Amino acid sequence: MMHWNKLYNNTRTGRKKSENTTTSSNRNSFQRDYDRIIFSSAFRRLQNKTQVFPLPGTVFVHNRLTHSLEVASVGRSLASAIGKRIADKYTNETEAFKDFYKYEFSSVIGAACLAHDIGNPPFGHSGEDAIRYFFENLPASEKSIFETQLSTNQQLDFLKFEGNANAIRTLTHPFGENELGGYKLTYATLASIVKYPTDSTNGFNKKSLHTKKSGFFDSEIHIWEDIAKTLGIPKLSEDSHIYARHPFVYIVEAADDICYRIIDLEDSHRLGIISLERITELYMDMFGDSHNYFNRSKIREQYEKINDDNNKIQYLRAMLIGLLVENISNIFMSNEMLLLEGNLSKSLLDYLPEQQLKAIKQIDDWSVKDLYNHTSIVEIEVAGYKVIGELLKTFTGVVFNESNPLNKKLLKLIPAQFIIDYEQQSFYENLMSIVDYITSMTDLYAVDLYKKINGMNLITNV
Repeated sequence: MMHWNKLYNNTRTGRKKSENTTTSSNRNSFQRDYDRIIFSSAFRRLQNKTQVFPLPGTVFVHNRLTHSLEVASVGRSLASAIGKRIADKYTNETEAFKDFYKYEFSSVIGAACLAHDIGNPPFGHSGEDAIRYFFENLPASEKSIFETQLSTNQQLDFLKFEGNANAIRTLTHPFGENELGGYKLTYATLASIVKYPTDSTNGFNKKSLHTKKSGFFDSEIHIWEDIAKTLGIPKLSEDSHIYARHPFVYIVEAADDICYRIIDLEDSHRLGIISLERITELYMDMFGDSHNYFNRSKIREQYEKINDDNNKIQYLRAMLIGLLVENISNIFMSNEMLLLEGNLSKSLLDYLPEQQLKAIKQIDDWSVKDLYNHTSIVEIEVAGYKVIGELLKTFTGVVFNESNPLNKKLLKLIPAQFIIDYEQQSFYENLMSIVDYITSMTDLYAVDLYKKINGMNLITNV
C-alpha cells in the first residue's frame, strides 16, 4: 500500500538523501525540476523531432516540443484539481502535506509531462521500430558478439528498444560528467514518467498495464530500485523487476492521451486531411446535454457564432479539454484506493462514461485508418528506417570492430559526452553510448549526418 505523504519525496539522483532539502525561498524542489528540464538541450532538441507529421512544413504542425508543452499544460490542470481534493480530504495531515498537494503537486506533474517524450529518437515511433529492426537483423558475425557479450536483459534493451525507458536514462545518465545523477531531478518527478515499471525482460507483456512496455534499461535498474524503495512503490513480483505504477503516472498518461488524440485531429484539419464537418462531429460526440457548463447545445450555439474555421476547432478543443480534465479528476479520486494499492488495471481515460469512450474509439478508428496511414506519415516512417538503420550500421562498427581503420576515424565524429572506452567500459556500455548518440539527434541532424557519411552532401572548393 502506497501513501500520499511518502510519494512526493524530494530526494534527487546523484545526491545523498541528507542533501535534498530546499534552500531557496523562491523555488521549491519541484519547480526546479520543471526549470531544469525546460532549459535543457535534450528538451530543446524536441523542437525538431517528429510528433506525427513530417517536419518542417509550410503549415505549422506539432513537434515533440510543442506537444510536450501542451501535455504539461493539461497535466498541471489535472494536478491542481486532484491535488486540492487530496489536501482537503486528509485534514489530519501536516501543513507541508497540504501545501504540497495544493501548490506544488502541479509542478511535479508539469515537469514529468515535459519530460515524458525526452527519450524518443528521431522520426517518431518509427525511430524506435528502426532501432529494434536493426538489432534484430545484425549480420552473423556481429550477432555472435552481441549474444556473447550481453546478458539476456541487456540484449532486449536493444531488441525491444523503448523510448520510455530511454527517457529515464536521458535524465539520469552522467554523459561524461564526473558527477553522477544526470539532471538530478527529484524521485517524485522521475517516478511520474515511468509508465511501465519493469525491465526489458518482463516488459512487452500486454496482459498487464504495468508491463505493456518497459520503463528502464538494465543500466538504470539500480536507480529505479532506489526510487521505488524511497517512495514506497511495491514490487508486484518478488522474483523479477515488476513494480506497481506510481499513482502520479496515471495523471501524466491521461494528459498525454488527451493531447495526442485531440491535437492530432487539429493538425489533420490544418493539413486538409480531415474536413471541418468531420472533426466537428467527432468532437461534438464527446459532449452531452446534461452538463450545465459543457452542454452540447450551448457549445454548438457558441460554435456557430465563430467565423474562422481554425478558431471553431480551437474553441471545441478548449471545451473538450476542460470536460476531460473535470471527468478524469473525478475518476482519479473515485479510484484512490486502487491507485494506492497499485491495482488500477486501466488508464484513467478507460473509465470515462460510455458516451465519451465511444467517441474516443471513433477518433482512434479514424486516426488509424485515415491519419497514421497517410502518405506523408508513411514517407517519414520509411525515411526513419533508412536513416537510423544506416547510422546504426555505421557507428555500431566502432564497438563491434574497433580495429577497423574506418571505425577509428568514425570514433572522432562521436561527441565527447557519448563515451566509448574499450578498457574502462563494458561492451554493453559502449553500445549504449552509440544508441544514446543516435537517439539524441534531431530529425534534421540525423538526415544531414546520413547524407555526409554517404558522400551525398559534401562541399568542396574545387
